[in-house]
Amino acid sequence: MSTAYVLLNSDLGSDESIITEVKQILADEDIKYEVQGVYGVYDIVLKLSSDNAEKIRAIITNKIRKISKVQSTLTMMVIEEQENL
Repeated sequence: MSTAYVLLNSDLGSDESIITEVKQILADEDIKYEVQGVYGVYDIVLKLSSDNAEKIRAIITNKIRKISKVQSTLTMMVIEEQENL
């Protein structure tokens, strides 16, 4: 299973609306996810899991990064070969 962690920076005060939009986007996708607002350098943490790594990449690139109040993202793909060490 492929997993990605996406850290998002948002416009001030827009984290709740972004989380809502992320949930709406991912509701139509066959993908497991967790999304939470956080304190620190980033505003939102999103975890995506799927059997299809390309689907994860496409969702991040074509949907998540295009949400209007998202300023920037940092994506970390889990190294699948090391998951079961």
